[in-house]
Amino acid sequence: MPKFNYDVADRTGKETRGSIEADSKEKALTDLRQKGLTVISMAEQSALSRDVSLSIFQKKPKPRDLSVFCRQFVSIIDAGVSVIQALEMLAEQTQNKVLQKAISETKRSIERGESLADAMRPNKKVFSDIFITMVEAGEASGSLDVSFARMAEQFEKEAHLKGLVKKASVYPAVVGTVAVVVIIALMTFVIPRFQSMFDSIGTSLPWATMAVINISHFFQNYIVYLLIGVIALVVALKNYAKTDSGKHVFGKFALKLPFTKDLTVKTASSRMSRTLSTLLAAGIPLINAIEITANTMDNVYFKEALMEARDSVAMGTTLAEPLQRCGLFPPLVYHMVNIGEETGGVDKMLTKLADYYDEEVEIATQSLMAALEPAIIIVLAVVVGFIVIAVVLAMAKMYQGLDSL
Repeated sequence: MPKFNYDVADRTGKETRGSIEADSKEKALTDLRQKGLTVISMAEQSALSRDVSLSIFQKKPKPRDLSVFCRQFVSIIDAGVSVIQALEMLAEQTQNKVLQKAISETKRSIERGESLADAMRPNKKVFSDIFITMVEAGEASGSLDVSFARMAEQFEKEAHLKGLVKKASVYPAVVGTVAVVVIIALMTFVIPRFQSMFDSIGTSLPWATMAVINISHFFQNYIVYLLIGVIALVVALKNYAKTDSGKHVFGKFALKLPFTKDLTVKTASSRMSRTLSTLLAAGIPLINAIEITANTMDNVYFKEALMEARDSVAMGTTLAEPLQRCGLFPPLVYHMVNIGEETGGVDKMLTKLADYYDEEVEIATQSLMAALEPAIIIVLAVVVGFIVIAVVLAMAKMYQGLDSL
């Protein structure tokens, strides 16, 4: 779906920049005008401008940054400081520039009389739907500090899981990179030196040696085109993954591949349980909470399953029924949800479920990385071993030729 950058002004004259997804420019204009906004300018994002603006110049705050922001906000508010002063203090000490700008804009909006939730809403790239909904619930109930404390815990859990995956993937990534560099170096610099020596003898070479030499020729002549092709393929796959078709294709792969299926299901179960319990504990209605939770899911199939669950709950069924019917969540999930619904403590049951699956995700991540490490080493050993054997066979053939002279 196309994405459009826009400059708009609200009823107070405040100008805001942002982006919106819509089927067409006209549909985007209509959506913005229905919100009471006056469109100043609008242009469709190109692939280059989208990648540059998001990836290079606008480094979004990490979950750890948002967790620290929430914790500090709670501490300052508990000390009796006003919301405006708290935001001013946090803007001065926040290191992430995007978060700092969002906090400053939020402070200015509050000074003009807006609520904290409404002031945060224009910066959805920083403050997600669940964040804004939690803040709105906190303002309505007079427990803003509790909402921020819950969001801090939410972000801390998310940061922990992402950090775990990143830490566990460092070794396989390093080994894989070294393997690629070694193979390229062998094919580009080492094998050509042996080839000149083999050519001087004039003997016929074994098939393995000829195969390695032909591959070496390919690397020498087309290495630049190969690198360009790899980069182009990666960019194309990233762009395709953002489309609806791509989300379904990659989502299905994640659920079908033996190495990723277990981790994908457990990660989705953990995120669903944690997010839903956080929203329900804040007093958010179940239907709204399910919809917000669905929008936080990475895998499109889990998102669609939760949206169907929202519709079913709106029709009067329990939440456990559609979770079981979709066939994506483990039995423990819908059984625990069912118990929570029967006892009237769904949020508490979901919290226990989230804690359980957090541990399961950690174990699954470690198991996956433990399986990848020897697999990468074995592949590297096979490739390098084949090259070494090809060279040794050629040298043995060369010595035989010398002995016959």
